[in-house]
Amino acid sequence: MEYERIHKRPEDCAGANLRNYEAYAETFSWDQARALLDGLPGGGLNIAHEAVDRHVLAGRGDKLALRWIGRDEETRDLSYVALQEQTNRFANVLTQCGIKKSERVFSLLSRTPILYVAALGTLKAGSVFAPLFTAFGPEPIKARMSIGSAKALITTQAFYHRKIEPWRKELPSLEHVFLIECAGEAPPGTLDLTAAMASMAPSFDTVWTSPEDMALLHFTSGTTGRPKGAVHVHESVVAHNITGKLALDLHPDDIFWCTADPGWVTGTSYGIISPLTNGVTLIVDQAEFDTERWYRNLECEKINVWYTAPTAIRMLMKAGAEVAKRYDLSNLRFIASVGEPLNPEAVVWGQEALGMPFHDNWWQTETGGIMIANYRSMDIKPGSMGKPLPGITAGIVTQSAAGEIAEITKPMAMGELALRPGWPSMMRAYLHEEERYRKCFANGWYLTGDLAMRDSDGYYWFVGRADDVIKSAGHLIGPFEVESAFMTHPAVAEAGVIGVPDEIAGEAVKAFIALKDGFEPSENLRKELLGHARKRLGPTIAPKDIAFRKNLPKTRSGKIMRRLLKARELGLPEGDLSTLESEEQ
Repeated sequence: MEYERIHKRPEDCAGANLRNYEAYAETFSWDQARALLDGLPGGGLNIAHEAVDRHVLAGRGDKLALRWIGRDEETRDLSYVALQEQTNRFANVLTQCGIKKSERVFSLLSRTPILYVAALGTLKAGSVFAPLFTAFGPEPIKARMSIGSAKALITTQAFYHRKIEPWRKELPSLEHVFLIECAGEAPPGTLDLTAAMASMAPSFDTVWTSPEDMALLHFTSGTTGRPKGAVHVHESVVAHNITGKLALDLHPDDIFWCTADPGWVTGTSYGIISPLTNGVTLIVDQAEFDTERWYRNLECEKINVWYTAPTAIRMLMKAGAEVAKRYDLSNLRFIASVGEPLNPEAVVWGQEALGMPFHDNWWQTETGGIMIANYRSMDIKPGSMGKPLPGITAGIVTQSAAGEIAEITKPMAMGELALRPGWPSMMRAYLHEEERYRKCFANGWYLTGDLAMRDSDGYYWFVGRADDVIKSAGHLIGPFEVESAFMTHPAVAEAGVIGVPDEIAGEAVKAFIALKDGFEPSENLRKELLGHARKRLGPTIAPKDIAFRKNLPKTRSGKIMRRLLKARELGLPEGDLSTLESEEQ
């Protein structure tokens, strides 16, 4: 089903940071973006200085930097000057313990204030911050900390006993474990972080770091093999800051909520660095998704800009637009989505239920920041990723058997999405895996591994991961298109689509469907959904089979794990499951 373009009215765009995309993109340079930041003497650059200290130096220290909402709805506020003092104390702890510049500090924490303090304090001390998901078990944690040669870890006493202590002696690089929530005396070989910080001075001279010094280490799982450690440097802050202004339309007086956990890259890039460099007030909710609580946050905290994930949006849709109508969301100015492609009906639902469309954008752990986006001032084509950020050159390419890259210029021709290297937040390496990193680049392009199309207006459209695309009877079928067709049916909450072997066509399309509350699997519903898909997609693309599931397997960042659906369907190895959030049933 095709949705009409959502036209932006002048009043929708009043005060937007990016008012004329074409004109701005034509004159933009990364030097202009760098000039928005202070830097350090002698050409240095440090993310923590740009996120915290420069606001205090400019006389904005009393402004609210972070409001934390606990699971029990307790709130805790940190002004920019309070955040500076706390990050200084943490940096002093690291320095006193002998943790040096470029050494890796890992965190295994839920969304608590100390996580945000530790991230910025680590960067302030010149060390490298590497966040982990709290849902990880001992083996995924051990694997990532081994690859990263972890020097220190911040976690809770409970996590330490369950997930770290059993194997700690196997990782000789791990010299320091800092614990919060200690019940009594800290266990042997650990340090009570709360007590240690209280004894430290609230002042600290930020360690001088160059733009190319390593700052962040984010792990991303491949379909097979061990996780990849994507290295990002302090210059990433140039992209984090400007993309917050342009793609998320952040203004200094905004109240901003990014629902992503800092255990993955969005929660760090846009849940910590981008909003704070832009001087906004950041809302952090420790609790997991709850429909009423989320709407209450939007209303009570008077949130202006909201950045969330398609999975959460689909859950809100499942609860119904009438729930949203019970809350005053008049402070909302801009809402955006990331994590996986946003189905077009979710974009339109935002307009109907919340009074504005969701603005989808696209990027990867490897890109470090938003690369393609729907902007506040730009018309939206529901289902499209939008247009490249100013300063980003994107293309649709094809690769020959000999490895030669050719750009495809024909509108809506499918190929691999590629970017010209050189933007500030581009990963600088896969840690210890030079060959794996080298294969991401060819003929002056960074190859994303995502298939996409570009229309005649310059909007990009996601098709699927290259290894997700289904080849049936000579046709290339993108799973996202099929999933989006199912999402238009009132019974469907989520859909995942894979290719399965077929003697005649090579591959046939199979769909896995999770139903909304109030609907039960049946043969009649199965036939109805098959007919629904066939009517919208045609017989060539529509699936031949449907399986109902209570839940679809997803990563912690909300992406449906199609490769896991396929592995289980075909009895193949399941690969790395460390980022799996929910099992199918």
